[in-house]
Amino acid sequence: MILVTRLDRQSMFLNPDQIVSVEETPDTVITLFNGNHILVREASHVILNRIIAFRAMILRRAGAVPSRHAYLRRQRRRHFHRAASEHLMDQGHPSAQQPFHRQDI
Repeated sequence: MILVTRLDRQSMFLNPDQIVSVEETPDTVITLFNGNHILVREASHVILNRIIAFRAMILRRAGAVPSRHAYLRRQRRRHFHRAASEHLMDQGHPSAQQPFHRQDI
């Protein structure tokens, strides 16, 4: 949600996914999907920057693996290295017997 200020100085949070357009015709007018228009005090570039910051925050939170789930990354890494070494062994490659990382010893 982004914070916007109406012309009567009331603050409100607005879901940026509901915004259809933002126009500056001396006042900034936000048009929503349901057809409502909201007049706000902020300029259109300020609203755009807030929308970008909001979506960046969502992407950061969605992409990060919480520290309590770090074991998922380790298992995937080990599984990949094991599969790669087995593939090399099938081909008779000389480096197949050596571990990829020190932790695999």
